[in-house]
Formats: sequence, C-alpha cells, structure tokens
Amino acid sequence: MSKKTQRLDVLAALTAVMISFQARANGELSHRLGNGIEAALVSFGSGLAIIAIVAIFSSSIKEGVRNIRTSVVRKELPAWTLFAGMLGGSFVAVQTHIVPLIGVAIYSVASIAGQTAASLVVDRIGLTGGGKKHITPRRIAAAAFTVFAVFVSVFDRLDAHDVSIVAVLLGCLAGALVGVQRSLNGKINEHSHQSYATSFLNFTMGTTFLVIFLAATLIFGSSKVVPLPAGPWWMYTGGVLGVIYIAMASMIVQHLGVLTFTLFSVGGQLVGSLLIDIFSPTDGVQISIYLVVGIAMTYLGVIVGGVNNSQSRKRLTQ
Repeated sequence: MSKKTQRLDVLAALTAVMISFQARANGELSHRLGNGIEAALVSFGSGLAIIAIVAIFSSSIKEGVRNIRTSVVRKELPAWTLFAGMLGGSFVAVQTHIVPLIGVAIYSVASIAGQTAASLVVDRIGLTGGGKKHITPRRIAAAAFTVFAVFVSVFDRLDAHDVSIVAVLLGCLAGALVGVQRSLNGKINEHSHQSYATSFLNFTMGTTFLVIFLAATLIFGSSKVVPLPAGPWWMYTGGVLGVIYIAMASMIVQHLGVLTFTLFSVGGQLVGSLLIDIFSPTDGVQISIYLVVGIAMTYLGVIVGGVNNSQSRKRLTQ
C-alpha cells in the first residue's frame, strides 16, 4: 500500500467523522422544526448558498463548472450523471420517513448494508471512472464484516418489535443510493478537476429535489412549513459540513474506489458517533461498549479483508 493511499484512507475516515456531526446538527434542527424535509432543505439550501457565494470569487470553481459543461457537450460525461445530487436528496427523503418506523439503529444497519452492496457493484462496473475492480471473496468478506460491526455497535439500541420488512428494505435502498451517488461524484470529479465544483453541482441538484419534494408534501397536506427556530448555533452547520464532505469524498473515491471509501467512512462515522456521545449526547443516550467494539471491528474488517491491497485494486481490462 502506497503512502498516498494510506493518507487517503485516513482522510476518508476523518472526512466521515464530519457526517456524524452533520447528522447530529440536522437531527437537532429536524427535532426543533418538527419537519425532517424542511430541515433537510435548510441544510442543503444553506450549503448551496455558501458554495455559490464562494464560487462567485473562485476562478477554480468556475473553471470546474466549465469543465463539466464541456465534458457533457463532448459526450465524454453522460448528462444523466449530473443528477447525482438528487440521489442525496432522495436519501434524506427516505431517511426522514423510515427512521420513525424502524428506529435509528436498525436503519443504520440496513443503510450500511445497502451502501456496501452497491459499492461492490459500482466498483465492478467502474462507475467512478477510476477503473473496474474485482469482486473477490476478501472484498465480500470485508463488506459483510463491516455490516456485522455496525450491527454490534448499535446492538443495545435495537428495538425489533413489529419491524416493517418493507421499511428495512427501503433503508437498504437508501444506502444503495448513497453508494451510487459517491461513484457518480467520483466520475464527475474526474472531469471537473475541481472537487468543490462537483460539490456545487450536488447541492444544486439536491436542493432542487428537496424543494419539489417539500412542495408536494405541502400540496397533499402531509406537512407544513414553520419558522426557523432559535437554538444552538451548531444546528445550522449541516450545510457547510455537507459541502466539505461531498468535495472531499468525490476526490477520494476516485482513487480508493467506492467500497474502500465506504468501509473507512463507516469507521469514521462510528468514531464521530462516539465523540458525540461523549461531548454532546442526545437525551437518554449513553456511551456504549457495543459502539467501541463495533469501531474496532470495522477497522479490523478493513485490514483483514485487504480491500485496499494492490491485487484487489487492479483495474480490469474487460
């Protein structure tokens, strides 16, 4: 394993820690608003506003957007890949409706299972633009072990009474959408050569989707828009954290592949969850030995599975 790859592995884990912080911020905002879709739109919309302002003064982001447009015009980049950001919006929409039905713990396991399964597939077909990767027994074992590690980490929070199988399957689908989104972002980034231009495109598409989705819920009377609440400043940081995460992830995925990034990302998210439980716990949530064991198992699975060794990272010629 090269030093560059090792650095990207660590960066993938550190980047994923931000997702835990983002989830905590968005969760707090959603709780105070009483409307998960509106909270998601505030997060996406604020992220879009921030990166749009930065883009006005950033020649590199403007160049990245021009590179994307040129690649689409030349048919080097399929136009449908530009809708990757809508997958992120779809993930949030599914998440908002499923979590109340099956709980955060079961949803986490289902989502990670969907992410790892999708990662194996998109790596095999080379959707990231970084080359195709074999689906080897070691990669499958690493993916399965990671899902089991997540199961262990949330074991004490599982509530399996009257669980809806359909809701669990939708949780898996939501995770799969994230896996595909990451791969498409990697492909877009290969053409933009500017990760924040890729992030800008994602937030534009994601915000558009959530505006349409929220409008639909308002029309059919299933939700209502409420004024933004006062509260801790950090609950409005979800947008900026998302901008940074998508930019970093789209760059890292190009080099590591979706599966390797996902496995290190899962470990990073669990570490972030542990830090939140220590420094800013949700009411009624305590530090759990299961979470600590799950974190250790996650990284053990990556190492034992060898998903990042040179053989597993060979590009396929067929």
